[in-house]
Amino acid sequence: MFRKPEYMVTRLLAAAGVAVNGPHSWDITVYDPSFYADVLGRGSLGLGESYMQGCWDSPQLDEFFYRVLRAGIDHQLPESIGFKTDVLLARLLNFQSRKKAYHNCHSHYDTGNDLFEAMLDKRMTYTCAFWENAATLDQAQEDKLDLTCRKLNLQPGMQVLDIGCGWGSFAKFAAEKYGVQVTGITISIEQAELARERCKGWPIEIRLADYRTLNEQYDAIVSLGMFEHVGYKNYRCYMQVVHRCLNEKGLFLLHTIGGNSAHAFTDRWLNKYIFPGAMIPTIQLIGKYIERLFVMEHWQNFSVDYDKTLMAWYSNIFKNYDQLKAKYDNTFFRMWKYYLLSCAGSFRARQSQLWQVVLSKNGVPGGYHIAKPA
Repeated sequence: MFRKPEYMVTRLLAAAGVAVNGPHSWDITVYDPSFYADVLGRGSLGLGESYMQGCWDSPQLDEFFYRVLRAGIDHQLPESIGFKTDVLLARLLNFQSRKKAYHNCHSHYDTGNDLFEAMLDKRMTYTCAFWENAATLDQAQEDKLDLTCRKLNLQPGMQVLDIGCGWGSFAKFAAEKYGVQVTGITISIEQAELARERCKGWPIEIRLADYRTLNEQYDAIVSLGMFEHVGYKNYRCYMQVVHRCLNEKGLFLLHTIGGNSAHAFTDRWLNKYIFPGAMIPTIQLIGKYIERLFVMEHWQNFSVDYDKTLMAWYSNIFKNYDQLKAKYDNTFFRMWKYYLLSCAGSFRARQSQLWQVVLSKNGVPGGYHIAKPA
């Protein structure tokens, strides 16, 4: 028997404890009935675009996504022709080639430094913070940067490479606190310009360069939140670049979002509006491409910290929206809100992970240990 889209979507949501026009903060209100057909016909892309258009809303979007994802509702929707086509193209083409990488990066990281300055901590660290002993975003990010430096066992005078350096937060912290010299690379023009300004006066070089061009030796290498943009077709190349640039006794720390299952293509809405060409690695994929190159010394998952980080970023955007709205309209704000809170829900539901992986070329003699705090 044919079921109307409204009936089918309502039943799916009910299985996750979400009601239409219900009393709970995670329930949704539907303003335009086209929402139901959009969700059934186009999955996550239809859900996100209908939200941007104001067809539906929820007082607590992060909790809505937590319940939907925890219940696995996203896996119960039929795969559209558009989704299958996107997956096929992702398998046939390299969406993270050198040329495409610049386009992908520009569409997100060059959105506007003012937006990121309003959203992030004082050091502008656009990666997951570490909240174990922190009460504020600023402290949680400093704790993450310090933990990263200690995992790399940084010592004064070391030459350090930061692949995907963002606005220079790690580079400046490591130079200030650990006395190292840092080379940071990014393919974002706006990031590079502001990073140079923020790191002025410190032994830091910020380059506008693709990781594939690197061929110098460093005592330690770090990559915070960049591997998600590499793509599995380039994983081996990426690891080979790190291997040739790391000295024999050096350590490499890979900080990346991770997934529970492998997909050649990321969420369709995120791919279209937030992170074009992104792909989330899995444990198996990372393991496959480090074989015969690295020894895995340490692997830590602090994905629940990303939930807190995303909520802090959203709080900052909400507080600073009055100063941003002259440049960013309501549709953009709804898009950005959807991005931050849907991702928070995904980490809360444990569908998304955050890993820090420490690798060496030959194994640390006597075993690896994280340096104690100074």
